[in-house]
Amino acid sequence: MIKFHKSSIFNFQSSLPIPFFLFIIVFVFLSAHTSVAQTWHTVRWVNDGDTVVLTTGQRLRYIGLNAPEIDHEDQKAHPYGYQARSFNKGLVLSGRIRLEYDVERFDRYGRVLAYVFLEDGTFINARLLQSGMAYHLYHKPNVKYSLSLLKAQQDAMELKKGIWRNWNEKEKKYVGNWHSRRFHISACSLANKIKSKNKIIFSSKWDAFKKGYAPSKKCIKEFWNY
Repeated sequence: MIKFHKSSIFNFQSSLPIPFFLFIIVFVFLSAHTSVAQTWHTVRWVNDGDTVVLTTGQRLRYIGLNAPEIDHEDQKAHPYGYQARSFNKGLVLSGRIRLEYDVERFDRYGRVLAYVFLEDGTFINARLLQSGMAYHLYHKPNVKYSLSLLKAQQDAMELKKGIWRNWNEKEKKYVGNWHSRRFHISACSLANKIKSKNKIIFSSKWDAFKKGYAPSKKCIKEFWNY
């Protein structure tokens, strides 16, 4: 039987070049971190354009976007709500998906928060935005891919895809909050509470969306403009 003594292990470590020994430590640390920062799953059910149920039973909410609602409780479906769900289903219901996490692992409803990738590398969050099936939702501290997600939305707006296709609105004053990236109608009480250094004025909802601002649900109920 081969026996190792503490002295022999110490001598082995001492014999390694210091940079190489540090490399081993860093490699082990990064490998462990990567295994925690991303996991593979399969989808059992698609709720709508931005939420699915995994085969583990956990509900998953995509980071960085908000899709039109489908019918639920006392709320009627938004335009493109069912199209967004169908589009999402066609992407993720078959095959494995890789979940990549940001700062927060769960939302206040207990749903898993993640960026979703297919085995071929397709970035689902961005794909939904590029197709006009959702709008960009900036939410600190989970902003790792915020710039690329906003660019995906801007591309869809430029090509008038999905929810942006039949956009029609009259100019009206909207007040945005640079800190939260939400915008409000000027008469909203929340708009009056925005600090002047964070306040930005938009002449249309279109302009606010294009800059990466999302509507405040507390004062903007009808934002699809159909």
